[in-house]
Amino acid sequence: MTEQQTEAPVLVHVEGRAGHLVLNRPRALNALTHPMVRILDATLAAWAQDPDIDTVVLSGAGERGLCAGGDIRTMHDDARDGDGTATEEFWRDEYRLNARIARSPKPYVAIMDGIVMGGGVGVSAHGGVRVVTERSRVAMPETGIGFVPDVGGTYLLSRAPGELGTHLALTGGSVGAADALLCGLADHVVPSRRLAALRADLASVPATEAVRRHAVEPDAGVLAQARAWIDHCYAADTVEEIVRRLTDSGEPSAKEAAETILAKSPTSVKVTLEAVRRARERGSLEAVLEQEYRVSCVALRRPDMVEGVRAQIVDKDRTPRWSPGTLEEVTAETVAEFFAPRGDGRELTFD
Repeated sequence: MTEQQTEAPVLVHVEGRAGHLVLNRPRALNALTHPMVRILDATLAAWAQDPDIDTVVLSGAGERGLCAGGDIRTMHDDARDGDGTATEEFWRDEYRLNARIARSPKPYVAIMDGIVMGGGVGVSAHGGVRVVTERSRVAMPETGIGFVPDVGGTYLLSRAPGELGTHLALTGGSVGAADALLCGLADHVVPSRRLAALRADLASVPATEAVRRHAVEPDAGVLAQARAWIDHCYAADTVEEIVRRLTDSGEPSAKEAAETILAKSPTSVKVTLEAVRRARERGSLEAVLEQEYRVSCVALRRPDMVEGVRAQIVDKDRTPRWSPGTLEEVTAETVAEFFAPRGDGRELTFD
């Protein structure tokens, strides 16, 4: 590769029959920008028609992870200082990319090594062959920054067994390899030391066979043994009742989950619960992405997103001042506003 190519935000190259896409912002943990989304989308569209490409492989540069999510600092600045148009356009293209990945006519192998969060889940967990390692930490942590899971995250979490997805959505908690498989966020575990050999095999071997050569059984996870209290507590109709059940369950982990939820944006956790419940009833990923687009555009203009990113990313004081500050102050009418139609020309639609 030339020096200019190695400085590109997405490295695009072909090895044998495999086309490789490498997210290349390692100092930003490969956070997605709008130009990166456009490169990914255009390349996938071209490779779908290329008879010389059998398999698409997504990975991240550096040792820390595939992708920590979207570039939320840019979104914060747009929400605080701009009119939000740039962020809405980014989401429109990003969510369409998520749908393209899910409908890829060729095997799409996502190497979900290290940190995979938010937008990183969107470009990986909708793929047909999703590989995690012993280093993987997969999460949709949006409620902690005053936002709501997007990029098809509510679609994925709504289809996890029982109420596991609700638990992960509200708490923003991360999972390792075994629990990623259990929740339907990944398919195979490959030790990180074998990833280079896997990439080499993908050049000439069909994706399913190549992964099978290197896959192993994961170490034990933690969510399977917690299903009883998770399924009971998160089946409640409201966040207030979920928190009450978690607190009263007698399980230390459940009480910790309650405290975690109470530290998140009250508006975000209430909207997230509604979004996951509604996602269960929507038939396709595209229908859920259309819903998420409405929710995201409203969240962008509410105070909690700017405040959450300020507290976690900008000032890093970890003491967000949510508005409103309690669950009880977030009304059903407020939640409903996030799902209201936006009008012609302002919705996300799929052809």
